[in-house]
Parts: sequence; structure tokens; C-alpha cells
Amino acid sequence: MSLGAHLLELRRRLFIAAIGIVLGAIAGWFLSDFVLDAIRGPITEIGQQQGRVASINWDNIGGAFDLKVQIALTIGFVVSSPVWLYQIWAFLVPGLTRREKAYSVGFLGASIPLFLAGCVAGWYVLPHIVILLAGFAPSEDTNLITARGYYDFVLKLVLAVGIAFVLPVFLVLLNFVGVLSASSIIKSWRVAILVIVLFTAIATPAADPTAMILLAIPMIILYFAAYGVAWIHDWRVARASDRLDSELAA
Repeated sequence: MSLGAHLLELRRRLFIAAIGIVLGAIAGWFLSDFVLDAIRGPITEIGQQQGRVASINWDNIGGAFDLKVQIALTIGFVVSSPVWLYQIWAFLVPGLTRREKAYSVGFLGASIPLFLAGCVAGWYVLPHIVILLAGFAPSEDTNLITARGYYDFVLKLVLAVGIAFVLPVFLVLLNFVGVLSASSIIKSWRVAILVIVLFTAIATPAADPTAMILLAIPMIILYFAAYGVAWIHDWRVARASDRLDSELAA
């Protein structure tokens, strides 16, 4: 394809992706009140557990509308992800080799469900983190939390845990492209477990070790699963190299 044809193809793919996001955002508009009620739960629980005034506040006249639009767009991106991910894939596939196609399919096939599972885990620990952080405020003070700032905090937390669940897939990808060996991955297992435990300890209060364990166990399992996949790949590469050397020697 010529450069002009590529640009036309890109425009067509972007248009289809935009339509999917807009349709998802329309659905998100009607779901935004439900989402706001769901994330308001931990704030309400602060008032009940700590006996103080805690509420979400709007700091300007258009704040409620702006936040509703932001929630709708976020939902639109999430629910339309199969559409725009496929458009990206369809645009890039013609320029990939057969091996690169296999790598990209495996990467997407593993990372998407892991990311969604991580987002669910982030949503699970969200109330604990909100209550823990709000507890640092003096008991005689009032927690008046701006709606926009609170939603940004919730979104960043859920995305951070989702990305944390995908990191083992990046380790495997780096191994497959020859940047990182399996021995390098397992060599740092103590540091990796320490980082995971610290992350889950921060994400969950000390009074709730069950939540910490439930969050740490799958992350540790994913780390060692990444090592296992990398080890198998390195073993196959080494065996193929030895076979080639023996054939050349013969």
C-alpha cells in the first residue's frame, strides 16, 4: 500500500474506533449515576465507622456535569475496548511477520483478561484504602472530598492494580524478544515478592490481612508463571541452537 492508502486506512480505522467509543459513552451516561453511587460507598462508610462527617463535594457549578461526562467516557473506553483494540490490531497486522503476529496475539490474549482481573482486584481493595487514608485525618475534622479529585484517585488506583497484574506478561514478552532471560527473572524473586508484599500491604490495612493475602497470592503466582513460561522458551531456544550447531558440525 502507498502512504496515501495507509493514511486512508488509518482514518477509517480511527473512525470506526471513535464510533464504538461514542456508543459506549452513551451507555456510560446512563450508568454514571450507578458508578458514582458505588464509589461513594467507602465515603459513607467512613462516617459510619469513624463517627465523623464525610461526603463528596462539588467545588463548582458545573462539576457534577463534568464528572458525569468523564465517567461516561471512561465507561465508553472500557466497553468499546474490543472494537478499538481490534481496529489497532487490524491496522498493524499487515506489517507484522508470522512470529510477530503470534507474539502479539498471545500478548493480547493474556494481558486483557489479566488487566480486567487486576481492575476487579483494585475495586475490591478500594474501600480499605479509602478508609485507611481518611483515618489519618484528626477525629475532630471533617472529610470534605472533592468529587473530581476522588474519582481521579479511584480511577488511578484501579488502573494501577490492573497494570500490576499485566506486568508478568511484559516479562514474558521481554524474554521472547531476547531482552530478559529466565535466569534473570528468577534471580530477582526475593525482591519481586518483597515489592508485591509491600504493595499489597499499602493497598490494604493491617487490620484486614485477608484482603492483603488475596491480593498478594495471585500476583506472586503470576510472577512465577512468567518465569515458567520464560524458562520453557529459553530451553526450546537452547535446544534449537544445539541442534543447529550439531548439524553445522556434521
